[in-house]
Amino acid sequence: MARESLGGQLDLLLLSALRAEPAHGYAVIEEVRRRSEQAFDLPESSVYPALHRLEQAGMLDSEWAEVSGRRRRVYRLTSKGRSALGKRRGEWLRLRRGIGAALGEAN
Repeated sequence: MARESLGGQLDLLLLSALRAEPAHGYAVIEEVRRRSEQAFDLPESSVYPALHRLEQAGMLDSEWAEVSGRRRRVYRLTSKGRSALGKRRGEWLRLRRGIGAALGEAN
């Protein structure tokens, strides 16, 4: 799925994928794919600019590291990123409950 079809939730998915441990961009894409049960196959052309934007906003730090014999940029959440993740997750849960209620679904 492309970024546009995520309803502005790309940042939430990326921050969440980095919650457990630092990872390089492709590993983040794989983690989102795995966690979403293959529902989200994010294109690199959306993910890498978003990772750079999140880093510029102070939500991620990064450094070059050797991963599986290749030099890769590894990203990790900052305290600002953890805080943003918590806030965005709360907003998403409220939105999900509201939509569910509007559709007549049990919470």
